[in-house]
Amino acid sequence: MPALGDGIAAATELGADLLLTTSTTSALGHVAAEAAGIPTLGLCLQPLFPTREFAPAVTGTRSLGRTGNLLAGHAVQATTDRLFAPAVRRLRRRLGLPARSIARARRHHPVLHGFSPAVVPRPADWRPGLDVAGYGWPRPDPGWQPPPRLADFLAAGPPPVFVGFGSLVVPDPERVTATVLAAARATRVRVVLQSGWSGLGAPDSDTVLTIDGAPHEWLFPRAAVVVHHAGAGSTAATLRAGTPAVPVPAQLDAPFWSARLARLGTTPGPVPLPALTTARLAGAIRQAVDDPRYRTRARSVAATLASEGGTAKVLAAVERLGG
Repeated sequence: MPALGDGIAAATELGADLLLTTSTTSALGHVAAEAAGIPTLGLCLQPLFPTREFAPAVTGTRSLGRTGNLLAGHAVQATTDRLFAPAVRRLRRRLGLPARSIARARRHHPVLHGFSPAVVPRPADWRPGLDVAGYGWPRPDPGWQPPPRLADFLAAGPPPVFVGFGSLVVPDPERVTATVLAAARATRVRVVLQSGWSGLGAPDSDTVLTIDGAPHEWLFPRAAVVVHHAGAGSTAATLRAGTPAVPVPAQLDAPFWSARLARLGTTPGPVPLPALTTARLAGAIRQAVDDPRYRTRARSVAATLASEGGTAKVLAAVERLGG
């Protein structure tokens, strides 16, 4: 954290007009921006500010009641502040700034949340300045073409099930891979397996293809079902594609996004990683493939997302704050 603070301060000293921060850089970013005399704008992918409407996104899916949800949100925020406090105090001293709490610096900080209000409506009890902008999609690479082995695999049969856990590092990738392959055999589906940070992988065959990666906006619409770790990005990409999902949550905000997918009706329900078995995964895949309601609902949500412009709202805020 001290090195992170020094890096942010060094970047602003190069001559910035505006500092964009994330949930993990805002506490130190406020200090650097104050020293440089420039405004800040928060860009968050999760709803981390306390609210009565749901429990904190990093504590699971069980509501604690309106008062309990709010208290839990403040507790999570206070715990996070305590983690950053020593680095913030150090950076303020180094930059010659008076003591100031993280909570006070955050009080009027504008934040745009990068998820759709159709997925998580803006809580009514959030203070002014906390807004939901909508998803912002990466700019596609116009020169990208699928590797021939991927294009050939997709063309050789019905749409496959995509399985990839992205940045999630599973403790036993061999067991997880074996479970995925057994579930695929049980449901008689073809699988595109993304290796990801866990290094999942299996020998290529007529029914299994292992890849390093491919643009989600290209691959996911070509899949029958997307099995993913329910990170904010993978959840968004699956919704954008209009493809049913089977989330396999394991940590942090993944259970929160899994519950949102279930509420939207685009999944038969999550299969948490600690409870991942061949039977449970096969049952969820079979249900997602066979029941047309999930694809119908997924396409409906995708149509809603296509009409939103989160990037434009961020750009407007940058132009307004950055002068």
